Amino acid sequence: MTEPDVGRSALSDGEWHRLHPLTPLLRGGLFLVVVLGFIVANLRDRLIEIFAPWLAPGFAGPVPGDPVDYVLGHDLVLLALAVVLLVVVALILVFWMSWRFHTFRITGDDVEVRSGVVFRTNRRAPLDRVQGVNLTRPLVARLLGLAKLEVVGAGLDANVRLEYLSTSNAEQVRADILRLASGRALGESRPSGAATSWRSAAVQTASQAMDSLVAGTDEPEVEPASVVRIPPGRVIGSMLLRDSTVVVLAIMIALAVWAATGPGWLVFAILPTMIGFATYVGRGTVRALRYAIAPTDHGVRIVFGILTTVTEILPPGRVHAVRVHQPILWRPAGWWTITVNRLSGSRAGQEAAEAFTRVLPVGTREDAERVVALLLPWLDDAERALLFERGLLGAADDPVFITTPRRARILRPVSWRRNGFAVTDAALFLRRGRFWRSLVVVPLARLQSFALQQGPIDRALRVASTRAHTVAGAVDTSLGAIDVEAARGMFEDVARRAVTAAQSDRSHRWFVEDATTVRPGDGRDEEENG
Repeated sequence: MTEPDVGRSALSDGEWHRLHPLTPLLRGGLFLVVVLGFIVANLRDRLIEIFAPWLAPGFAGPVPGDPVDYVLGHDLVLLALAVVLLVVVALILVFWMSWRFHTFRITGDDVEVRSGVVFRTNRRAPLDRVQGVNLTRPLVARLLGLAKLEVVGAGLDANVRLEYLSTSNAEQVRADILRLASGRALGESRPSGAATSWRSAAVQTASQAMDSLVAGTDEPEVEPASVVRIPPGRVIGSMLLRDSTVVVLAIMIALAVWAATGPGWLVFAILPTMIGFATYVGRGTVRALRYAIAPTDHGVRIVFGILTTVTEILPPGRVHAVRVHQPILWRPAGWWTITVNRLSGSRAGQEAAEAFTRVLPVGTREDAERVVALLLPWLDDAERALLFERGLLGAADDPVFITTPRRARILRPVSWRRNGFAVTDAALFLRRGRFWRSLVVVPLARLQSFALQQGPIDRALRVASTRAHTVAGAVDTSLGAIDVEAARGMFEDVARRAVTAAQSDRSHRWFVEDATTVRPGDGRDEEENG
């Protein structure tokens, strides 16, 4: 491409840089605040007796074994204060040394972070294996105008974190990382003015934070318009109509009736369940209330969260499977949800992992179609019809889907007519469920392997099970109860088309040629090499 190079930011010049000077406050200073709060809470009565005795006229006086009485009785107040001051200074020195030795650099090949004072750690994220870049702003960091950047790598515990940068610098660094990962060369670093001290940086960041709160903006750059809007009522309704929510509510109602007619102590057995349920509903509701998804030059931008805001950039070609699902209780409202399989590069728990795999919490059919178009922009009109018109909402006997044979309907007594698959040059479509509808799209360029499996019951009914192997995730890419001959044909067809799709895939360097316009399996490589 002939587009001129973009100047890189001052933090992406290939040299080593330190994080924001307020980083120790967020990473270690809060620990000191917690310890101080613990001490104050335990010495509450003593502090009142010393500084406001009129508020505690009935104080009992010295308590045997009280260390405060021992210090006061032996005139060790100055020594105790000196020890406390020495401990505080030592902790501050440790945090400061940790910040001084925590540096990072961004080169044309990778993002590298060095940390540790005594035991040194060096982490690298190759740019050609970047799976995404997340910008997270916890509540306290937002008040200080800071954000943490997480470069998602390919592999277990492969993420590289920059905690913390000013929000403006984090945005610039993220843009540079995505441009370099796309294969785009960056020009000379843009001038950033004279070097500033850590005091000036802290004051400037705090000023920007206040301006951001007053102006009502969170990002220095204008966010692209979201293609989906989720009303608050839909968010709350979708949470209450989930299958797991209905089960929990039924259990809670049963326990409440039991407590009303039985011993009173049963009320305490209900409270933990109620608290857990309220937390579950509240977390999901808060996350979805500020949900936004929009296309950008470097992939799909997903924003969620109110108190802690997360902005995620998912580059082209990083989605390994997409599932469009509709629970039975959502069918009257026409709501759908979309989850994906993707490399997270993190050891995060199930809740954190779900936050990055559910790309559409709840939406209408039109919303789901727009989101799928962002995630899989290379789907043609015929393949888009396989998703809703002929897949999820189409006739069960549509010939484009090869379904479970009648002789094996005992394995899928309700959904055997809708349990099937379809293969195109670019993707594998797996359809399941009659009441709980779902359809999975597996891009063949992302396929790692394909397997057939047949147990004794399958052999007796002449059927087989298949599994498309992708990265581990929330999307199940298996399909059972398929005619054995159809499954063998599916195996050969998928294997042949997956090789062609992988050869023509250019999504790892999407700037070299726009990955959204290259259709996997279009044979363009063969044309160029011929």
